Amino acid sequence: MSVRVFANQEVQDLLTAAANLNSDGGNARAKQITHRLLSDLFKAIDDLDMTPDEIWAGVNYFNKLGQDGEAALLAAGLGLEKYLDIRMDAADKQAEMDGGTPRTIEGPLYVEGAPVRDGVSKIDIDADADAGPLVIRGTVRGLDGKPIAGAVVECWHANSKGFYSHFDPTGAQSAFNLRGAVRTGGDGTYEFRTLMPVGYGCPPQGSTQRLLNALGRHGNRPAHVHFFVTGDGLRKLTTQINIEGDPLIWDDFAYATREDLIPPVVEKTGGAALGLKEDAYKEIEFNFVLTPLVGGKDNQLVNRLRATAEA
Repeated sequence: MSVRVFANQEVQDLLTAAANLNSDGGNARAKQITHRLLSDLFKAIDDLDMTPDEIWAGVNYFNKLGQDGEAALLAAGLGLEKYLDIRMDAADKQAEMDGGTPRTIEGPLYVEGAPVRDGVSKIDIDADADAGPLVIRGTVRGLDGKPIAGAVVECWHANSKGFYSHFDPTGAQSAFNLRGAVRTGGDGTYEFRTLMPVGYGCPPQGSTQRLLNALGRHGNRPAHVHFFVTGDGLRKLTTQINIEGDPLIWDDFAYATREDLIPPVVEKTGGAALGLKEDAYKEIEFNFVLTPLVGGKDNQLVNRLRATAEA
């Protein structure tokens, strides 16, 4: 059509009415955000000369995205979650808050309610013939270098098929398989005894992969392990480590890789004494550094819908 109507008073009045800007009712912040996003959309329709067919294809896509339950997955794949990290990194720099372990995205597959154990947790509940044993251990410290007692390190990752418990489409995994939490003692140490994960790909027939296909992008992630780390009087850390040597480390569709989050993988023996499935195992040592509250508040807490379950 090659017409431009965004600046017309009729359109501006429509935007004001749609966001209910001139009413005392509703939530002021919700109205502000809705007006801005709707304005940006209307202007983009003008600028790109979008057709009605394209608009309704988009509406139908979002319907299907909701049916697939993939909105959070798409947020990672389009860089939205990474962008939030970039903003928080910039805020830390502005506040001269540095020295902590780098953050990176949470992803969509956390489940609240994993059992918390003291010091050490063996989290490979289910046998997995295709995964070798792995120990992840380290120390939680503050910026002063002192170990933090009573910190809680939560861990979750995929199995050798690239599936997470509670989200496994095969239904093969037990509740909280490859998920756990450790409370540190006076020395600040934690240890997870588990199995080596692999990366995963978006559901091939899902809405996220459908859009990625249209963009000419893959939907795969390298092997990685997620963490939440918390401690009294300290900011919550959301991060993950990549498994060294994975070919997709620098081609992660979710943009989560950071240089300081690729620890070395070391070959070890003595796994039988640790209760591992084999005597030869791999070990990753990764130490966390937590940062203090800002003005007495944890500005890293993110309220989002997360799955919950009971162990």
